[in-house]
Amino acid sequence: MPEASKNDEHAKPAIPTLEQVSSGGVVFRQGVSGIEVALISVGKPERWQLPKGIVDPGETPEVTALREVQEETGVTARLVEKIDTIEYWYVGNKAGQRVRFHKFVHFFLLAYQSGTIGQHDWEVNEARWVDLHAAKELLSFKSERQALEKAEQFIKALKK
Repeated sequence: MPEASKNDEHAKPAIPTLEQVSSGGVVFRQGVSGIEVALISVGKPERWQLPKGIVDPGETPEVTALREVQEETGVTARLVEKIDTIEYWYVGNKAGQRVRFHKFVHFFLLAYQSGTIGQHDWEVNEARWVDLHAAKELLSFKSERQALEKAEQFIKALKK
């Protein structure tokens, strides 16, 4: 059967594609039994993930990472260094229309400075400090586990 041409009136219209940029981080601190990182639970069913959010117009990814961490966990952190940028595609809705998103997420290593975890905004079900090794098991997304593993290498290098 011949391939449908773009002018074929029976062909499905192409879904629009939008680029979306987010930023977040691996916030760490020295706990009683080792390094702990801040994780958040979002959604239903709940997903455990790293704090992150959309880069606002005029904002740099670094500023967004610090803002989102504060909003979603309740803690203030300082930027240490960039970990990685992950990229993926997903389909969602924007203004009532189905859209294909090409998503980029910048992750930064962030050192805890102050604040009480759990003083988060309405988007988050729960925020908690989790042992670094347990966090790898708890995270819902492979790409975020990989970012956490890279962060672990940076943290080990800082201790030397």
